[in-house]
Amino acid sequence: MQELTGGREQVDVRGRTVRELIDHLDQEYPGIGDRLREGSRLRSGVAVSVDGVISPEGLRARLQTGSEVHFLPAIAGGSRRRK
Repeated sequence: MQELTGGREQVDVRGRTVRELIDHLDQEYPGIGDRLREGSRLRSGVAVSVDGVISPEGLRARLQTGSEVHFLPAIAGGSRRRK
């Protein structure tokens, strides 16, 4: 998404939840919201890490002052062993 942030790898944005953070990101860097959200949910294929922990709460995940948030490609499944 660096093409939307002018090449910046890291940006500072406020928000009490991931939803608010994305809203503020989208105001500052239009187009990011569409890449991260589908309606009222995180876009399929996107996971959110808050302070180093993948959050199952998605957009509802609460943030603290200074929280570090990363949006990552979601990895699903695993290998199956056949006998």
